[in-house]
Amino acid sequence: MILFFVGFVEMIIVTAQTKSVADSKIIMSGAVTLIHTLIWYYVLSKIVENISNWNLAILYGVGCTLGTIACTAYYQTMEKRKRRRVKKASALSEVVLNTKPID
Repeated sequence: MILFFVGFVEMIIVTAQTKSVADSKIIMSGAVTLIHTLIWYYVLSKIVENISNWNLAILYGVGCTLGTIACTAYYQTMEKRKRRRVKKASALSEVVLNTKPID
């Protein structure tokens, strides 16, 4: 069961790594890569120790899937909020700029 949680956390980290690379955050990308490598080393050692136990691989895979879905949904929600704020600020600035002074 622990590999399920490890997979979940790992995919959150991998998704954050992908976002940090896409956003050109150099130090963050490197730090996340280091953490991801250490997690993968742990996962690999557990899978090799129990190579005939398919349940571990399935639990890990389901954890990875859900972790990716959760983190991607989070980033999608944040992007939508950001777009709404920008749109609202843009509409507000149009109203402010288009008003005429009262005599």
